[in-house]
Amino acid sequence: MTKEGKLIIFSAPSGAGKTTIVHHLLKKIPNLEFSISATTRPSRGDEKNGKDYYFISNEEFLHRIAKKQFVEFEEVYTGTFYGTLRTEIERIWQKGKTVIFDIDVEGGLHLKRKYDGQALAIFVQPPSLAVLKERLTARGTDSIEKLNERFIKAEKELDYAPQFDIILKNYDLQTACKEAEELVRNFLAP
Repeated sequence: MTKEGKLIIFSAPSGAGKTTIVHHLLKKIPNLEFSISATTRPSRGDEKNGKDYYFISNEEFLHRIAKKQFVEFEEVYTGTFYGTLRTEIERIWQKGKTVIFDIDVEGGLHLKRKYDGQALAIFVQPPSLAVLKERLTARGTDSIEKLNERFIKAEKELDYAPQFDIILKNYDLQTACKEAEELVRNFLAP
């Protein structure tokens, strides 16, 4: 039997800064460990399997869904799945660490509901939709079609913010990182 622990969930539309904030927290708070999500999308840039994501085929993903191996999963974009394997959370808790997530909005809310009382769910809010569009376009990693898909999804995701425990405004990244650190330390304090 795995000892249960706490979870910290960071969700936001793509490009809001959640990944940068989570990486900051991982450097600053030693008891955190990143939950690696499984996905069917191909790797981007220098992403590594087993470090950034578990990259698996659609067939394998669907097989794992059928075997109830995910605590949550979403078809985030048509034909592209993301999910959290139950074994990933157990692996981190087994080490006596707190799980930290960098996860899409719907997946974050699903985890919040499932682990109510054990989880702190933080929504990272960008300064505006226009700034979000600039950030995503500047990345240069997506086609125009994929960018438009992300913009439409981001507009919908912003409406979910009030369902999270905390809305962290990321108008200035350095300030947002400091505020996130304080929120997490307070949550983890005995």
